[in-house]
Amino acid sequence: MRAGPSQEEIRRHNLGALLRHVHLGGPTSRAELTSRMGLNRSTIMALTADLTAAGLVREELPRETGRAGRPSLVVRPESARVYVFALDVGVDRLVAARVGLGGTVLDRRETVRRRGPFVMEEVVGPLAAFARQMHRKTRPDTVCVGAAAAFSGGVAREDGVVRFGPNMDSVDVPFGEEMARRLGLGLPVTVGNDANLGAMAEHTRGVGVGCRDLIYLHGDVGVGGGVIVNGALLGGHQGFGGEVGHMVVNPKGRSCGCGSLGCLEAEVGERALLEAAGRFENHGAQPYNGSNGSNGSGALIGRDAVRAVVDAADRGDIVAQAALGRVGDWLGLGVANLVNIFNPEMVVFGGTLREVYLGSAAQVRSRITTDALPPAREHLRLRTSALGDDATLIGAAELAFAQVLADPLEVLARAGS
Repeated sequence: MRAGPSQEEIRRHNLGALLRHVHLGGPTSRAELTSRMGLNRSTIMALTADLTAAGLVREELPRETGRAGRPSLVVRPESARVYVFALDVGVDRLVAARVGLGGTVLDRRETVRRRGPFVMEEVVGPLAAFARQMHRKTRPDTVCVGAAAAFSGGVAREDGVVRFGPNMDSVDVPFGEEMARRLGLGLPVTVGNDANLGAMAEHTRGVGVGCRDLIYLHGDVGVGGGVIVNGALLGGHQGFGGEVGHMVVNPKGRSCGCGSLGCLEAEVGERALLEAAGRFENHGAQPYNGSNGSNGSGALIGRDAVRAVVDAADRGDIVAQAALGRVGDWLGLGVANLVNIFNPEMVVFGGTLREVYLGSAAQVRSRITTDALPPAREHLRLRTSALGDDATLIGAAELAFAQVLADPLEVLARAGS
């Protein structure tokens, strides 16, 4: 017979569960924690005492109670003391942030990325410099408990290597290993697909809180996706699950960077929209200046270009309206397929797809009504990202916090040694 968990294992699990409640839910009273976790008051008191002694949380009187009698102490995450580094590697931008326990962004740096073939130093160099700048500004009593990166590409679960990234021309990139070496903090850098991490972020901190079955669609130059099933990320056998942007929706359609024809990404991505709107220029590896989202010729690219098309359509530009209508129709078909396969409660549009959906909601909904099975679409909710452009960055932070939430005292001891 298999032995049951030991008292120490139970304690470790409960410490992680309590810390996770406070990390995701913010300041929470002991009474509320007792109710949520189904434990008695003395156990909650002991757990919070352990976490307080470790410097992970603090307890204080509530500011206002509104009730008679002795108030229940409030447990707050030590956001200023315990933090992680979150990194976001997009096609057009590089972002680094220091994020405190509880999800508070304490410091942040961002720069543009040159479009074109992936060059390790051009990505790792700026991000490592940002992290070192932020690290030098921290107080002596602070502790970094993790680091993670969101990367626009398929990331292998086994070793964290970026196996493919068509829109960044990156193949078999050991990004996490090199990033950890350059950071020099003695911590590994965990790497995840940006859309998968965006899905987790919206599920835990965004518009999808409380939703157990969710699909997040992320627009950058291409289209990525993350699928949440019964509260857990669907990663697939090797970690490449959720690549919905490479679902073929038009077999005789546009060529895709992956080598196929008519992928969802090819039909609704940045280039498809800009070409349909008559605003596309072959930018190649040209950098853009970041201040106005343009290349050297002044033509808009990236997020600014997509938003410009949506703004033009709102002002009555019939070419822009037709472009959004075409892209919205293909986007609706892709969503209808996903609804039939996964039966999600919610579909969230993030990145540039947030603007695309807002500009083509009628076409998206019409296609879903036509092509999705009635029972599967009956209770479907379509939403835009609550976390905006930072959904993938916040997801990276949550990935970095995963270990400390699983075993708080052990990870803290290891980080402080």
